[in-house]
Amino acid sequence: MMTRVEEFKTKDGGSFPGKVYSEVLLKPVFEDQKAYLFEAMMAVHKAHTTMLSEQQIIEVEEAEKILKAVEEIQALGNDEFSYSAAYEDLFFLVESKIGELIGDDLAGKMHIAKSRNDMGEAMYRIVLREHLQDTIGLAKTLAATLLTQAEHHVETIMPAHTHTQPAQPTTFGHYLAAIYDGLNRDIDRLERARLTVNQSPMGAAAITTTGFPISRERMVSLLDFEGLIENSYDAIGAGDYLLEAAQSLISLMTNIGRWVQELLRMASKEVGLLRVSDAYVQISSIMPQKRNPVSLEHSRSLASSALAEGLAVLHMIHNTPYGDINDTEDDLQPHLYKGFEKADRVLKLLNAVIITMEFDKKRAHQQARENMITITELADVLARDYDVSFRQAHGKAALVANNATALKKELYELPVDTVNEWLKDVTLSEADWQGIVDPAVFIQRRGITGGPNPDTVREMIADRQRKSG
Repeated sequence: MMTRVEEFKTKDGGSFPGKVYSEVLLKPVFEDQKAYLFEAMMAVHKAHTTMLSEQQIIEVEEAEKILKAVEEIQALGNDEFSYSAAYEDLFFLVESKIGELIGDDLAGKMHIAKSRNDMGEAMYRIVLREHLQDTIGLAKTLAATLLTQAEHHVETIMPAHTHTQPAQPTTFGHYLAAIYDGLNRDIDRLERARLTVNQSPMGAAAITTTGFPISRERMVSLLDFEGLIENSYDAIGAGDYLLEAAQSLISLMTNIGRWVQELLRMASKEVGLLRVSDAYVQISSIMPQKRNPVSLEHSRSLASSALAEGLAVLHMIHNTPYGDINDTEDDLQPHLYKGFEKADRVLKLLNAVIITMEFDKKRAHQQARENMITITELADVLARDYDVSFRQAHGKAALVANNATALKKELYELPVDTVNEWLKDVTLSEADWQGIVDPAVFIQRRGITGGPNPDTVREMIADRQRKSG
C-alpha cells in the first residue's frame, strides 16, 4: 500500500513541472502573459533582431528570416497559443513556434545578447507605459469637462463645507475648478510615472550586459523608449518604476473617490443640488420614485478597487530582494494592468456623468443663505469698516449667531435694529447688514487670488485652459 507521500507523487509527477505547480502557477502566469505581453514580446524580438543585424552580429539574411517568422507568429494572434506543460512560459513557446518555421538554430540566434530578464523588464515597461498613456488621456478629457462645467457655473452660488458642515458661500464653478486643480496634479504624477517607466533595460541581458558588441542606445529608439537605464544591475533590479506607477494610480483614485462622495451627497434627495442624467441612473425594482445615481456609486466602488490593485503592488514589492525575481515579474504585473483598466472605467463614467449633469441653481442659492454661513462677513465688516478689533469683532459675530440660533432665525430674517441691539456699541447701516446676509456680496468681495469671485474664477479657468492647450 502506498503512503500518502507516494500517492501524491504518483498523481503529481516526479519531474518539472509537477501537476499542481503547472495548474496553479504556470498556467495562470501563461494566461496573463498571453493576455498582456504578447504584442510587446513581438516588438522586442523584432527590435533586438534588427539591432543584431545592424551591429553585424548576425547576417542580414538571417535577420530577414527571423523577422519574417516573428511577423507570421504575430499574425496568428495570441488566441492561437495555449498552455502546455512542455513549455515553461510564453517565451519558450514562442521560440519553439519560430523554430518550427525557420529551424531551432536560427531561431536561437535572435536571443544572442538577450535574456528573459531584460526582455521581461522591457515588455512590462512597454505595456505599462501604454496603460499610463491611456489613463492620462482619459484624465485630461475629464479635466477639460470639469473646466467646461466650471465655466458655466462661475456665478452659481452654493454653500461650501468644512468638517462636513455648511461653512461659507462659494460657487459651483469655484468648487469644480478646485477639483480640476487636484486632478491636474494627478495627471502630472501620471506623466512623471510614465517617464520613469519609459526607460529601456534592453542590453542588460541577465544582469551584467554581454560580451557581444550590441548597441543598447539603438534599442531605445527602436522600442520608442525615452531613455536608457544605464547601469545593467539597476535595469534588472529596479522596482521603483512599478512603485511610481502604482503610487500615481493610488493618488488618482483616492482623490477622485473623495469628490465622488461629495457628488453623491449633492445628488441625494435631501440635498437636492445635483441631478444625474437619466442615462446614468437606475430605478428601483420596487420603489418607482427612486432615481439611483448608480453611475457615481460604481465609480466610487471601482476607484476603491483600482486603488486596492495599486496597494497590492506596494505590498508585493516592499520586501522583495534586489534583483530579478519571479514574484514581482509574474504575479505583480497584472495588478497594475487591472488597476489602470479599472481607473479608465472610472474616468469614462465620471466624464459622462459630469458633462451631462444638471445643477439646481435656485436651491443652491437658498442653501447658501441658510445656516448663517455669511456670518464671517459680519466680523470682517466690523473690523474693516467700524474700527473694531478683529478678535472683538469675531466675538460679536458669534453673539449674533448664537442669538439667531436661539430664535430659530436665519440671518436674512433678522432686522438690522435687532442686530444693533445685540452689538450694543456698534450701529450697522441697513446697507451694510443687507450686504452681510447676501451670499452674492460675500462672494463678490472675495476677489483676491484664488477666491470665488466670478471674475477671479473666470481668470483661473482661462489660465488653465491656456496651459492645457
